[in-house]
Amino acid sequence: MTPQLNARGDVAVLVPAAGAGLRLGPGGPKALRLLAGEPLLVHAIRRVAAAPSVRMIVVAAPAAEVGAVRDLLAPVAPVTVVAGGAERQESVSLALAAVPDEIAIVLVHDAARALTPPQLFESVAAAVRAGSPAVIPVLPVVDTIKEVGPASVTAPEGVAAEIVLGTVDRSVLRSVQTPQGFRHHVLAAAHAVAADALTDDAGLVEKAGLPVACVPGSELALKITRPLDLVLAEALLHVI
Repeated sequence: MTPQLNARGDVAVLVPAAGAGLRLGPGGPKALRLLAGEPLLVHAIRRVAAAPSVRMIVVAAPAAEVGAVRDLLAPVAPVTVVAGGAERQESVSLALAAVPDEIAIVLVHDAARALTPPQLFESVAAAVRAGSPAVIPVLPVVDTIKEVGPASVTAPEGVAAEIVLGTVDRSVLRSVQTPQGFRHHVLAAAHAVAADALTDDAGLVEKAGLPVACVPGSELALKITRPLDLVLAEALLHVI
């Protein structure tokens, strides 16, 4: 039986899924690559639909795959599927246009974070509901981070052409995940005036001068970007 979304929920989740995912290697659109025999998008939507506050899910699919994606997701959850754009930011804007004004909170989520637990959607939505205009889930940075620049002289063949300029204080750095949450009108206004393509929607809100709050992220919300990530994700499926 297809899961039903909460008709009284106050959250819409946008899932831009039109990207090619070239770093994942040859194949079809990234969101449709298989993880343990099912597309990443199916895994992602299954977890979105399990979040109690979610009232609506909108997927921005590759324009040529809209019908196929609609059929793929029909057994998983009620989903609105729209044609995405050439860039992620455009896909989010097109998905956002499908959300009615009465839905107060909008979350934007990467299909590539296919194992994100439903609790993280609830945590982000709760922080927006409590008054934050924008909320992102974050994890502490555990690696040492170096700032680098080009070497001042031409490097010999086989020698790296970059040198270390300094070590960044990682205690003030955070790795950002999705879902990212927003008051509906805040995200709409940020996209309406967006001039530069940014890597996340929180960046648009930052440029508008609004505060972006942080909540603890989840190790399960890893982004599947490279072939090794698929191996790790499949291993995690056996323990979650």
